[in-house]
Amino acid sequence: QVQLVESGGGLVQAGGSLRLSCAASGRTFSSYSMGWFRQAPGKEREWVAQISWSGWSSGSTYSADAAGGRFTISRDNAKHTVYLQMHSLKPADTAVYYCAASPLKTATASTMYTSWGQGTQVPVSS
Repeated sequence: QVQLVESGGGLVQAGGSLRLSCAASGRTFSSYSMGWFRQAPGKEREWVAQISWSGWSSGSTYSADAAGGRFTISRDNAKHTVYLQMHSLKPADTAVYYCAASPLKTATASTMYTSWGQGTQVPVSS
């Protein structure tokens, strides 16, 4: 398993942008698919985006409808880091954002992930 630490969260105004980072420990980072999830107050955790492990389709990406083309996931295997670039943020995007690692090449459910970070808060003000 890998150890994950998120950073980059913080208060942002509606319409603003933010980039979250997730640093992973361990030498097998490139063999994991990485995902971002979020959990809003009083709601269940939901999948946001995923990028496949690099050995398959050069890191194919997938994102949820809620991302609406506003969020982009990427990874830098040399830095053992995955990113979530968010634009045009809305108050509805307010949540704790988590990164997670999966041994599967496609993983859109939380049960498919084996390692989780502690989360970073993203409050979006109106």
